[in-house]
Amino acid sequence: MSTYVVVGLQWGDEGKGKITDVLAEKSDYVVRYQGGNNAGHTVYVGEDKFVLHLLPSGVLQCKGKCIIGNGVVVNPEAFFNEIEAIEKRGLSTDHVFISSRAHIIMPYHILLDTYREEIAGNSQIGTTKRGIGPCYEDKVARIGIRAIDLLNPEVLKIKIKENLAVKNVLFEKLFSKKPLFFEDIYEKYVDYGKRLKNRIIDSEYDINHAIKDQKNVLFEGAQALMLDIDFGTYPYVTSSSPTTGGTTVGAGVPPTSLKNLIGVSKAYCTRVGNGAFPTELENKTGELIRKIGNEYGASTGRPRRCGWLDLVALRYSCMINGITHLVITKLDVLSNFEKIKVGIAYQTPEGNSTEVFPSTIEELSTYEVIYKELEGWNENISDVKSFENLPDSAKKYLQFIEEYLGVDIYLVSVGPERSQNIIKSTLN
Repeated sequence: MSTYVVVGLQWGDEGKGKITDVLAEKSDYVVRYQGGNNAGHTVYVGEDKFVLHLLPSGVLQCKGKCIIGNGVVVNPEAFFNEIEAIEKRGLSTDHVFISSRAHIIMPYHILLDTYREEIAGNSQIGTTKRGIGPCYEDKVARIGIRAIDLLNPEVLKIKIKENLAVKNVLFEKLFSKKPLFFEDIYEKYVDYGKRLKNRIIDSEYDINHAIKDQKNVLFEGAQALMLDIDFGTYPYVTSSSPTTGGTTVGAGVPPTSLKNLIGVSKAYCTRVGNGAFPTELENKTGELIRKIGNEYGASTGRPRRCGWLDLVALRYSCMINGITHLVITKLDVLSNFEKIKVGIAYQTPEGNSTEVFPSTIEELSTYEVIYKELEGWNENISDVKSFENLPDSAKKYLQFIEEYLGVDIYLVSVGPERSQNIIKSTLN
């Protein structure tokens, strides 16, 4: 028995949901440890498509507990909507629980998110406007409302009133908007508490006891390293830490308990929203990747920006996360290209070559990508089940990635369905 952490290595949308779903079949626990319903994880079960935003992606396969950890910010309405959508399709959600320490997204968080983007104009971050950032702000400011507070109406009353006293001043004076009314929010969230009563648990005890009892525990992140609040392309990032390190604080487990650190990357790069993207292809090639890969945001529907694989950024991501096993998804999308490029270094304005990912987007925007061109393949690989049966150029492409990163590939995804995977190496 062991522990597994699944993280994204690019700008999100790498296919973490599918990998989590696959690993969840043999997991006793699946734990989501950060983010909120701004994430979009798509899982295909045969011809059925499930898009999960808040619930752990392992909810469809895990027969044990699925836990939304303390590091997640929870919108109760979004939670109930997803629960209802899954149950309508004949699946049980009795095994889904929420950490008592998880912070709750309130209506004023969503409005703050929306109003700030409105007045930002061309300086917008490109958030999903679902209140994620403002909720994390209140958490750090120590004025947040946690899941456990929903079970204590008197505590909840005090906290909502104190928050509205400040938020309404912002709405009226800064944004010239209408204030929110206490009664409308309070009654709704007291009701949420009643409905969530049997799902709110002290999850850190459950998770640590499961690890001690040698259960299979799978930890799932949202977003990805390049959107990390510390190590991503700041400020165009999310408001939490979707790293392997984020698991320890987002789920309440010691770092010594984490064994298999699985990083997920597409065979190319995509990004939704604003921010630096060195290998972006603003041409017909980029449009073709978007079309073939169906690259549109699962949460927003926005078209994703597309480009070649950036190995400089990817090696940086592997370093920060301490990745032990690599997953490459959507390799099948590249089957339509005679030549495939990969970014192997950056050229600075002074003409120097560097393989260091910079800390600022200002510096990154001045770099030119140095590419290596590899042979493509014109074969349909969506039914290939073993590495040996891949076209030679596809194998060479994957081997080049492994050699550059110094990390072995565990799994290659060649299609959206659960069965469209090539297992190249084993997990511990």
